[in-house]
Amino acid sequence: MRNKIFGTGLVFLPVALVVIIADYLSKLYIINHLAPYDPQAWIEVIPGFFNIVHVHNNGAAFSFLAEAGGWQKVFFGFIAVAVSGYLLYKMYKNKPSSYCENICFALITGGALGNLYDRLVYSHVIDFLDFYLTWDNTRHHYPAFNIADCGVCVGVFVYMVYILFFHKNNEETK
Repeated sequence: MRNKIFGTGLVFLPVALVVIIADYLSKLYIINHLAPYDPQAWIEVIPGFFNIVHVHNNGAAFSFLAEAGGWQKVFFGFIAVAVSGYLLYKMYKNKPSSYCENICFALITGGALGNLYDRLVYSHVIDFLDFYLTWDNTRHHYPAFNIADCGVCVGVFVYMVYILFFHKNNEETK
């Protein structure tokens, strides 16, 4: 059993665990210290640019399908389980030396499972990182997000860069 895991990309599972734990602990802090949707409770980190807030997201990234009526929670839960299962399978098939792929897959899996936990426990995802710009006396916000979202986005972005610029196709090497 030991060689079946240590001889595969699953040795990078601690990366997913770090994302899940960091996401969980950060959301736990937000839940216990900030009232949801209360601007008076926001923590201004960088004036005019970045706040820590407490908002709920019933949809997916950027509140996509947040107003869909409830079916989206099951759908996004299924997607998280399916994608995580597929990526874990890919990690199992990968060699440990495939660092970039395995780390990217672990980041995505950790993020997907972090947000899945929220959907199962709270029926929504807790978001708290709020970036915005102010012009004409109006704040223009980027949709709030969380550590799990960061794991998914960084994992997908780095994997795309890797595939586009660094991954050698098996056909080219023959």
